[in-house]
Amino acid sequence: MNEQKNTGYNAEQIQILEGLEAVRKRPSMYIGSTGERGLHHLVYEVVDNSIDEAMAGYCDQIEVIIRQDGAVSIADNGTGIPVDIHPKEKVSALQVVMTKLHAGGKFGGEHYQVSGGLHGVGVSVVNALSLWLEVEVRRGGKVYHQRYERGKPRTEVKVIGETTRTGTKVVFQPDPEIFESCDFDLDTLMHRLRELAFLTRGLRINLQDDRVGIKHSFHYEGGIISFVEHLNRTKTPLFKEVIYIQKKVDTNLVEVALQYNDGYVENVYSFANNINTQEGGSHLSGFRSALTRSINDYGRKYNLIKENESNLSGEDVREGLTAIISVKLRFPQFEGQTKTKLGNSEMKGIVESVVYEELSDFMEENPPLARQIIDKCLMASRAREAARKARELTRRKNALEISSLPGKLADCSFKEPELCELYLVEGDSAGGSAKQARDRRFQAILPLRGKILNVEKARFDRILNNNEIKAMITAIGSGIGEDFDLSKLRYHKIISMTDADVDGAHIRTLLLTFFFRYMTPLIEKGHVYIGMPPLFLVKKGKKQQYCYSEEELQAFLEANGRQGVVIQRYKGLGEMNAEQLAETTMNPESRTLLRVSLEDAVRADEIFSTLMGDKVEPRREFIQTYAREVVDLDI
Repeated sequence: MNEQKNTGYNAEQIQILEGLEAVRKRPSMYIGSTGERGLHHLVYEVVDNSIDEAMAGYCDQIEVIIRQDGAVSIADNGTGIPVDIHPKEKVSALQVVMTKLHAGGKFGGEHYQVSGGLHGVGVSVVNALSLWLEVEVRRGGKVYHQRYERGKPRTEVKVIGETTRTGTKVVFQPDPEIFESCDFDLDTLMHRLRELAFLTRGLRINLQDDRVGIKHSFHYEGGIISFVEHLNRTKTPLFKEVIYIQKKVDTNLVEVALQYNDGYVENVYSFANNINTQEGGSHLSGFRSALTRSINDYGRKYNLIKENESNLSGEDVREGLTAIISVKLRFPQFEGQTKTKLGNSEMKGIVESVVYEELSDFMEENPPLARQIIDKCLMASRAREAARKARELTRRKNALEISSLPGKLADCSFKEPELCELYLVEGDSAGGSAKQARDRRFQAILPLRGKILNVEKARFDRILNNNEIKAMITAIGSGIGEDFDLSKLRYHKIISMTDADVDGAHIRTLLLTFFFRYMTPLIEKGHVYIGMPPLFLVKKGKKQQYCYSEEELQAFLEANGRQGVVIQRYKGLGEMNAEQLAETTMNPESRTLLRVSLEDAVRADEIFSTLMGDKVEPRREFIQTYAREVVDLDI
């Protein structure tokens, strides 16, 4: 028996974190991260409380203001947080809500029939992670106020005025000790608040940024019908009407809006109590089953699908479909604190029954539209059969047949995917340099000739017949679309390495569009990266430096003077020799890689549809909106 060592680990080392100390100690457990995502989550937590008031019928307006000092103010015209003394805690209920985890009106009682803030940690977490927070409550004819600093009360709850209105106003300044940056992004907030306005019909959400003097107002009487119209604005709808379904089953409300367009991409988003269930769940499964069954049943009944033809698959009936599924339920069960998947098993049957019945009735009452839908689905089915044959050619069976790759993959010697990297390189010239610059043990190179196919404008069978895309699919090894299998991934880092010019940026966008549309898990699981080659090599005497932006170049010139400086501008990767390419873009010790993340699928879909789709007007609006934010303009 080994002699027990005195490690100093005893009862004295067991820490008990009281109240909000746990939140400040481990903030990422509560808000996901201390980066940009977590920072904006603070706003969403406070806004969600106001949304719950709106869903309960107590609030119809929310004001969000980013102040010049960087603080954010969120005010609603709801009932106001109770301020009377809490019977157990012996302090104002307002202070209990602001300082205690899992304290709120959503765990029982009748005030909230439906709520997104399931865990009751929202506003207290925001309080804990704020440098300071002030809350103002209008209730019972009086205005109450309290101030907190890093989660601790600094004043009592006191009356500061009288009012005829009701509601709650929270103003907070994120704590710079917690967050990597405390700079709120107007665009990020705008997309989420607009989404909430779509999902809460009749609610008006005003967003104001005092830093730049910009105001937005979101108010949609059409609710999720307006949401579908918004998502399809960059596409050409198959028919003008948005099919809308709404039905209450016991205490559950099912709402669905859908419309087909002439594209090939499925855009179906599901929400439960206004929470974007990015991983789907029982409500999405119910919708998909009902859609497939109702279309097949109608097609068989009217002989639109012939006896010798197979039933349409789920993929067939969802090609070119834009849909929103929104359910409201009393006691939602989300998987994990992130709330990305609805687990209530009863919702599958409820949604399936409602959608099947209502969609079947719609098709019976609108035969021309039903025929258009089925014709599109049949075309998708025939194309998918052709794609299946094409896919068989690209699917990797046992070993990768390098000879079949027109891009001439230079593979690495390591076989463990978690150690391996695949560089997708623009052009044969850069490919040659990259092959010389790489570490052959773990870095593979696949040169791509020219610009790959824009998958936003192409059907699946055409995509699979494109040589460059076939080469990528075969090299990556994980399959594509519904056949995607992450366990077969051959490289855990897939790196887009293109020239630092307009053409390079376009190729990178085409690659990202392909990954987003047909290999989404690669992005979701953090396997896609962008290589960052330098723009300049600047030399003065024996001193030299790679500069990755105009700003870096100017900083070098200001620090070292301009006399005797030699500046080399890299317009392409092929202009670097192998040693330079290795040092700047390929050596893990010295390179810069950007990991591509997927924070918001709805927003990503909008951007890819706008930039890569057929409609010119949305693209013009996008360019006009963001023209001033361009970092590197190549004219």
